[in-house]
Amino acid sequence: MTIPAIDIAALTLFAVVLVAGVARGLSGFGTGMIVAPVAGALYGPKAALAIIVIIDSLPAIPVTLPALRIARWREVLPVALGMLLLFPAGVYLLSAGDAGVLRWLISISIFACVVVLYAGWRWRGLRNPAVSIGVGGVAGVLSGLASIPGPAVIAYWMAGGLPAVIVRANLLTLFFLGEFVSIGNLWFAGLFEPGVVGMGVMAAPVYFAGILAGWWAFGLASENAYRLVTFGLIVLSALLALPVFDRLFQGIAAAFGG
Repeated sequence: MTIPAIDIAALTLFAVVLVAGVARGLSGFGTGMIVAPVAGALYGPKAALAIIVIIDSLPAIPVTLPALRIARWREVLPVALGMLLLFPAGVYLLSAGDAGVLRWLISISIFACVVVLYAGWRWRGLRNPAVSIGVGGVAGVLSGLASIPGPAVIAYWMAGGLPAVIVRANLLTLFFLGEFVSIGNLWFAGLFEPGVVGMGVMAAPVYFAGILAGWWAFGLASENAYRLVTFGLIVLSALLALPVFDRLFQGIAAAFGG
């Protein structure tokens, strides 16, 4: 592991990771959708994926364990199976794809998810194990590509009218199971480079502090409030990470000598 320099890029990442931790503790999702776009803009999509997997492994355990008793396992397990089967496909696309194209794809996927959820769309089709595996497959590709399994799964579960507490528990449980898949696949793909691991380890305590803050706030916010806040953070992050904002990040780094 290599200890990276603390420059303006690292401080920007830490700020985004803190916000993502709050969103994760509050709603059960949002980490990948908030961190992946900005981390991808700062360090590249491959490094972003590894950083997210590192920060979301151990720090998320305290808030996940209580959720395991609440989650509806009959809904979680088929989705988890779909993720397991197609996660390697996402890793392959990440390794072989163009970084600029991948960033556009990631941002568009995030925007599509938020639009569907904010508009109050409801899934009218079948909700059986086969459909759940298919949704998990889409989530697996997005997870391997950018560690954002959330869009497909959130749209599927939230659009089904499940209570917020069940959606949150299902998501926390699914992402916890997904960590084992992610770590193994990224290790074999050689994406855990020393500098990237060092950045992830340094960001993990910041993320944990955010999780604790969001966990505390969960009992205070209404369902509508926590969804709106989380969606707003996700949209802002996805906007800032679009390739058209590269000059903004470059200008900030130059101004601070980065």
